[in-house]
Amino acid sequence: MSETPAVQISSLVKDFRGSFGRGIIRAVDGVTFEIAPGEVYGLIGPNGSGKSTTMKALLGLVAPTSGKCAIFGKDSTKVDSRRDVGFLPENPYFYKHLSGEETVRFYGKLCGMRGAELRKRTEEVLDLVDLQAARRRRLGGYSKGMLQRIGLAQAMVQDPRLLILDEPTAGVDPIGSRQIRDLILTLKKRGFTVFLCSHLLEQVQEVCDRVGIIHQGVLVKEGRLDDLISIEDQTEIVLRNATPSLLEKIRNLAENEEGVEFVHTGHPRTTLERLFLRETVQKDSQEDHAPVVVSTDNENS
Repeated sequence: MSETPAVQISSLVKDFRGSFGRGIIRAVDGVTFEIAPGEVYGLIGPNGSGKSTTMKALLGLVAPTSGKCAIFGKDSTKVDSRRDVGFLPENPYFYKHLSGEETVRFYGKLCGMRGAELRKRTEEVLDLVDLQAARRRRLGGYSKGMLQRIGLAQAMVQDPRLLILDEPTAGVDPIGSRQIRDLILTLKKRGFTVFLCSHLLEQVQEVCDRVGIIHQGVLVKEGRLDDLISIEDQTEIVLRNATPSLLEKIRNLAENEEGVEFVHTGHPRTTLERLFLRETVQKDSQEDHAPVVVSTDNENS
């Protein structure tokens, strides 16, 4: 017997009534996909493509015009389907006068948690999002990246099986963005199912197992990430310390093979983001561990 999918969206259609006599606007048009337990799934598309509407339908925040959504086999229009769900919206609102710890405890109480259970879970999620050092600082003094991480902490406080994240790195600098993506990978290792919406393709590529591409409300492509981004008629060979003569031999072999075209040679490239992180985070780390010279005089005093 196959395992029940964490998320099932079947032939989802959502229409909205337009303003000023524009009639009916179809935001989502026949979207169908599934997310397996323990999988990180990315729904990507340009702004206004229907990503957030699909997510809201799954959460029961908007009623589908037609089609069905289910969470671990339960109809998402039913309240009990959301007991195993943690949600981080694109622009979460927090009470700025509360500290990080108070915020997590507040959301834990909303989920029915109390006493020792809540205290223990608060400690766990603050550790997980690396905010123990700022736990007593008011949220008004948090950076955008820290606010997103406290948002993730509140989404995880009731220990859900499914996390739904809407643009989790929106407005976050590269270092904060990297921290959030590392956290998503950690959650995957711990068995969480993660469903995220984003228009930032490189970020999705780094964390997702499967991807759906939505455009004008239609799911135009869907499948495993490795399958979607592979170029079927090309083969990549990566060599280290290859000499010009070796490259010439490989080129000659390729040209003498019928139907084979030698496309190009060159050095692999990193990304601008990786370069930035290497030149900032790693250097900061090296400086933190470098010996500090207090004085070079009076060495024996």
